Amino acid sequence: MMKDITVQTDITIRQAMKIIDKAPVKCLIVIDDNQKLLGTLTDGDIRRSILAGVKFSENISSGYNKAPTVLSKEKVTPKEAKHLLDDLKLDLIPIVDENHMVVDYITWSRMDDENQPKKLMSSVPVVIMAGGKGTRMEPFTKVLPKPLVPIHEKPIIEHIIEHFTNVGCLDFHMTVNYKSKILKAYFEELQPDYQVHFVEEKKPLGTAGSLRYLDSKFQQSFFVTNCDIIIKTDYANLYEFHKKGNYDITLVASAKEYVIPYGTCELNRDGHLSQINEKPTYDFLINTGLYILNPDILKLIPANKVYHITHLIEEAKNKGKKVGVFPIDDDAWIDVGQWAEYKKAIDRL
Repeated sequence: MMKDITVQTDITIRQAMKIIDKAPVKCLIVIDDNQKLLGTLTDGDIRRSILAGVKFSENISSGYNKAPTVLSKEKVTPKEAKHLLDDLKLDLIPIVDENHMVVDYITWSRMDDENQPKKLMSSVPVVIMAGGKGTRMEPFTKVLPKPLVPIHEKPIIEHIIEHFTNVGCLDFHMTVNYKSKILKAYFEELQPDYQVHFVEEKKPLGTAGSLRYLDSKFQQSFFVTNCDIIIKTDYANLYEFHKKGNYDITLVASAKEYVIPYGTCELNRDGHLSQINEKPTYDFLINTGLYILNPDILKLIPANKVYHITHLIEEAKNKGKKVGVFPIDDDAWIDVGQWAEYKKAIDRL
């Protein structure tokens, strides 16, 4: 419905992220009080604003596209609409009348077109780090490996894999250590229609050490994900963001807002009270545990040593490699690696 994707310029970046996360298409139409078109706002526009330093509490006025492609109500034809959507790689085109008032919009899904271009990535590998003990999820993990902890009718690992198979990924590599036989037996019994290759981690090697076993295995950029997170985002757009940005590593970061429940005191240079900030709000981008890596990055990982992803990112930066950040809304990140979040995930999935 039109009201689900129309916004005004006074909404905040955070509000826009939440609206677009629930919208049927990842583009919003920006209008004034009279329904006149002012522009469009895509999830890419929001990311660019955040990466440029715009705070989540600021409005969208500086970040939306003020000169979008539009179609005239009197002249719009399905052929022209498809041509523009395809050629310009657009998610949405507003339809306006002679006064530039928004009367409708065009998307591939609304046109119900079977020829809609697909962003499938059947050749893109996915690595799932599944070797940890999952101590934060005891007592479940005293019996099961963490990836097999159930959420509703299926285990965590299937929820994770499903997001990748939805965009065509079929080549999965799972690093395993703790209770690996149970995990292998599960997939043997499941007999999925995608390939699962197990990478044996003979001893715990941290959050990135076992990736060294995959050196020279891949010819293209690949996903790496923790086995206790579920990220609800457009994985094809994420991959495109990595490639277009010429990044060596891209990490997905969740936009989190923290409110200090007290009045905080600011001091001046003399140590006297300058002002009291009542319940201040702070915005952070939190590392979620989902990444895209270029194959040559794996050579930076030492063999058979405990090595974490933070070490790899720091080493990559020291070597002059380019590290990108792909922001997502905090509601798009579900961390099921601890009990408090697991219980929330039950309600959210």
